This record gives sequence, C-alpha cells and structure tokens, in this order.
Amino acid sequence: MAKKDYYDLLGVQKTASEDEIKKAYRKLALKYHPDRNPGNKQAEEHFKQINEAYAVLSDKDKRKEYDAYGMSGFQQKYTQEDIYRNFNIGDLFKDLGFGTGDIYSIIFGGQGRGAPGRESGRGGRRVHDFGDYVTKDRTPAGELDLNYELEIPFMDAIRGAEKVLSFASERGAEEVRVKIPRGVNTGQKLRLHGKGSRDPYTGRTGDLYVTVKVGEHPVFKRVGNDLYVKKEVKMTDAFLGGCIEVPTIDGPKQVKIPAGVRSNSKVRLKGLGVPQIGKQASGDEYVEVVIDVPRRVTDRQKALLEDLRKENL
Repeated sequence: MAKKDYYDLLGVQKTASEDEIKKAYRKLALKYHPDRNPGNKQAEEHFKQINEAYAVLSDKDKRKEYDAYGMSGFQQKYTQEDIYRNFNIGDLFKDLGFGTGDIYSIIFGGQGRGAPGRESGRGGRRVHDFGDYVTKDRTPAGELDLNYELEIPFMDAIRGAEKVLSFASERGAEEVRVKIPRGVNTGQKLRLHGKGSRDPYTGRTGDLYVTVKVGEHPVFKRVGNDLYVKKEVKMTDAFLGGCIEVPTIDGPKQVKIPAGVRSNSKVRLKGLGVPQIGKQASGDEYVEVVIDVPRRVTDRQKALLEDLRKENL
C-alpha cells in the first residue's frame, strides 16, 4: 500500500514555510498521540505517518530530495532509519505535555522498550539508532567515544611526555592529562577509559581516543623504530677511514668509518633508534654517508691530487 503524500498528511501546501509545517505537525501530534487515544490502532497508525512526514519535511535536505523525486523515488533512496536520523522530537513533545520515552518504539511498531530495531552487528543485539535520539535498551560503545588528534614534537615521541588536552563534551569544556609513552608513532591511538560522552539514559560513558601525529625533525628521519641521518664525510676519511661525530637522540657520538666507504652507504648504530613501546629494546640508527667533494682546493691540495692521479687513484 503506497504511503500518502507527506504534505497531504500534515494538511499543508507544498509551498508551506517551516513554521507552518511545524504548527500543523504539533496540532496533529496532539490530536493523534497514543496517550490521548489508548487502544486506538487507527490513531496510532496515523501518528506514525505524521511523524514520518514531519521528519522529512522539517529537514531541508530531505525535503529537497522529496520534492525532487516524489514519494517513490524518495523511498528508494532513504530507509526508515535514514528518515529518522538526526530527528529529535524530545523537546517538542515535552512542550506538548507528553513524555518521550517510547515515542520511537511506537513509531516503529514496538511495545515499550522491547520494540524491534536494526541489528547492531555486535552479537546480534537490537538497537534503535536515530541520530540524536537513543533509547534506553541500547548504547553502542562506539557512539559514546570521542576522538582527539594530538600533534606532538618529534622528541616527545622519542622520550615520552605528559600533555593536557582541552576538549568539549556534552558535559561542557573539559581538560584531561594524557601520558605519551616513549616510542609512540604517527597514527597510533591512546585510549583514555571513561573520558568519552555520557549516555543520559544509562549513565554509561565512552572512551576518549587520542590519535597521535608526530612532528618532523630537522635532522632525523624516522621509519618505524629506526632513525636515519645523513652525515658528510671528508674524502680523506672516506679513503682512509676514521672517526666522525654523529648526532643521536642521546647526544653526539664518535663513530668509526671504515676505510673505502662509499657515498650513500649506511653505517648501522645498533640500539640507538626509537624505543619500542613497553619494551627495553630500541630500534637502530643508520648513518648515511655523503662524501664531501670540495668545489675549491688550494694549489698544494691540487698538486697532491695530481700526484694521486698519477698513481692511478
């Protein structure tokens, strides 16, 4: 059986303003509300229909789609759940003098809190999910969780730190301290249990998930738990080997360069990389050798180089 036109259900013209639509809905909701028509199935069915009509026509985007495609096209695009998403009539019904506890159960054909809803996908539990309105018989944990993106300096990710986060929840402006573990990397999440939103019906609270973004460093490049750094080496050190000073996260260190090292080759410094979260072990540091070829040389240096060339070097 095809549904009646939404405008006809509310008794308004297609050109009706938002205020006119709201006024018409309030009048009909008051007339057909189940509390005023106990046991009257016909009134209950009409109550469902005018709520669906108002859910669509009170939403600018849905109304635009409905006007463009008509009832048939609109129903192909929007499910019942889509229609009622972000539709909150709580304050409206309080204003009319009725409780809102089971409004959605009535609309969707249930009896009280046991009304059927969609499958949540979590253990097959039934839920009623209509945007801002959440009934007591369900509170998927994910919907109570809050997300926060925190950018931290490169060295804070290496050494660990403590930060104070400021964020907004339904409780208002909040602050919370979070410990940054040594070795955290971009994209990793820190979970703060019980710091999410609070369900007004059950009192349950979700969690706050802090997604870390690590800033860049002018010297080090990080890949997983390993660090990479480029170091220029004089030609003589490259030929003969020697010690060079290399930056590490623990400060500069003297590192031996083997004789005959080639440009772009890497020297591994075991255990001088990023600490692994929750472990004593660390990654490695790799020193990429870049042989420094001077653009200008003195006459003596040039003469020495000429001698080396005669030696086929």
